[in-house]
Amino acid sequence: MKRALLLLFLLAACSRKEETYTIYSPAEHTEHYVNNAVLTHFKGYYYCMWQASERDEDSADTHVMYAWSKNGRQWSSARLLAAGDSLSFTSPGGWNASGDTLIAFINLLSDIKDGGTARYVTSLDGRSWSASAPVLMADGSLMDGILEQDPHCYDSTLYGAAHFRPGLHVSPIFTADLSGRSGWEKGAIEMEDMGGQSRGLEPSLYRRADGAVVMLLRDQKSSFRKLASVSTDKGRTWSTPALTTLEDSRSKQCAGNLPDGRAFVVGNPANSKDRRTLAIAYSPDGFRFGEWQVLRDSLDLPAQRYPGRYKTLGYSYPKAIVHEGSLWISYSENKERVVVTAVPFHVRPE
Repeated sequence: MKRALLLLFLLAACSRKEETYTIYSPAEHTEHYVNNAVLTHFKGYYYCMWQASERDEDSADTHVMYAWSKNGRQWSSARLLAAGDSLSFTSPGGWNASGDTLIAFINLLSDIKDGGTARYVTSLDGRSWSASAPVLMADGSLMDGILEQDPHCYDSTLYGAAHFRPGLHVSPIFTADLSGRSGWEKGAIEMEDMGGQSRGLEPSLYRRADGAVVMLLRDQKSSFRKLASVSTDKGRTWSTPALTTLEDSRSKQCAGNLPDGRAFVVGNPANSKDRRTLAIAYSPDGFRFGEWQVLRDSLDLPAQRYPGRYKTLGYSYPKAIVHEGSLWISYSENKERVVVTAVPFHVRPE
């Protein structure tokens, strides 16, 4: 009996091992800067979008590329999803699969410090795309802000966040239009202003066991802790963001819920701007998280091959989806390779 239990434990431990696959490598292309990788799953395929440029972050030639995969391991060659124009460049706004339609949100910016506007394109097959159209607020006006990349649907309401102009001021947003193309309303929140931007940026969301929705944000005041704000009325009002005990390198993170209700957060836990550790933490109820579990660290990190402005070393801007018994986490390595790490979750962590 003991031998059988030991065997089951070993099999469970082996089944929990994460695996990492390459989506994009600059050896095959001219774009040596990549970041903001975002995944979805649609009609039997994984899709990943990311921003790319020849050398520098948020430069005038920045555009959105994407690729697809049947199994998440072998990926197609990169294709252009959204180009900029003579006045603006594009960045990823995330995905949403709505029925038989795949929606790709695209942020259009002229200057990253001044923000931009949100648009979308649609596809029935993930290959051919419509002309772009503006994302609309509930009053029919254009969304004068850029979308964060991972919307969450809870109780027939789609939750998200956007950085509104002037500058980059974060607001939680929500809509009854589950496609995310229209009907967006701002949630009321008090946020410290830091001269052109709010103190908290680049949030992600999860739901607590009591039904409240929690928004985690990076803290631009360099506390190296995540900020958290809570809504108990379906996104209409939010608490003033407060510091948590979750370590953070002052970078974009992702959060969400597993099918059993557990909350998770993926990020770069550090007491500095060091992003050379990618880790995940779980919470059974969304109130208290366990210890960070390291997925990749500096020993796994390849050497940076190309120079460029703001090309931070490490694992940048993770975003995750839940599919087929795993958490699929996309991110960039050294802001020049796009990769995905699959983390099985069918065994509950201790």
